[in-house]
Amino acid sequence: MNTLRNSVRLVGHLGMDPDVKNFDNNKKLTRLSIAINESYKNDKGEKVVDTQWHSLAFWGVQAKLAEDYLKKGDEVAIEGKLATRNYTDKDGNKRYVTEVVVNEFLKMNKQA
Repeated sequence: MNTLRNSVRLVGHLGMDPDVKNFDNNKKLTRLSIAINESYKNDKGEKVVDTQWHSLAFWGVQAKLAEDYLKKGDEVAIEGKLATRNYTDKDGNKRYVTEVVVNEFLKMNKQA
């Protein structure tokens, strides 16, 4: 049951091309956003699509693979964990960010 703690699995479409940052200590960070669409019928029988957006962070080897193989619009499955961090913006306000730190991903696009 320990593997279920802080475990996130999502399937969706990427909303941006990779945003890559390289650090002095040879570490790499790639950030992406993923859109998860769910649909249902409302009381009038009309189809309603609800989209949830999530921020993704890839580190190390996964960051390099994401940079090389992923692009906006790709359908991907990811597995990772939730992480929360905070920072102070340029106006001195404390901001909080929750993101999924990705351990594994699978590109699901169909090949032509």
